[in-house]
Amino acid sequence: MSYRILLLGAPGAGKGTQSTKLAEEYGVEHVTTGDALRANKDMETEYGTPRSFMEAGELVPDPVVNEIVEAALADADGFVLDGYPRNLDQAEYLSEITDLDAVIYLDVDEEVLVDRLTGRRVCDDCGANFHVDFQPPEEEGVCDECGGELIQRDDDTEETARERLDVFYENTEPVIEHFRDEGDLVEVDGEAAPDEVFERIGDVLDE
Repeated sequence: MSYRILLLGAPGAGKGTQSTKLAEEYGVEHVTTGDALRANKDMETEYGTPRSFMEAGELVPDPVVNEIVEAALADADGFVLDGYPRNLDQAEYLSEITDLDAVIYLDVDEEVLVDRLTGRRVCDDCGANFHVDFQPPEEEGVCDECGGELIQRDDDTEETARERLDVFYENTEPVIEHFRDEGDLVEVDGEAAPDEVFERIGDVLDE
């Protein structure tokens, strides 16, 4: 069966990790807004191409994002969607264009999210992700994959992490309520070890 899965959760909740594992396990596409925009940056919409907004350093407007995501989902034989919808308008659009098999919200306490976000380290060369507590490199400050330098990104400081979470809660709370009202939302405790969280998601899909 090709599942159509929507994974919701705050920054640091583990959406990327779980989406990648789900895509591998169930043979579905991992669709992220960023990847979809990059892959279709020259797609013509009535509002212009995504490239025109990205190169101007502007947020790509909802109608353009919606069209890009719709195209990405149409091409996919099953998918796990990560990073979309970000607001109520996008959520309502998504409900109109596809029937989801599961809407899973990774529930993680805010203080745990802050710890996760501030502990993240990214390779300056290849982009591999590590974490000082949960996924440390074999040698401190050095990427296991390519030997590059591990850095803390500017948006992984505590102040920035809390700002990102505030924005998430403000924009995404209505999204969560939308899917809860539709009866699709299942909350999964995202504070356990990644393998345990993955098992819980699997249990939801098996039901």
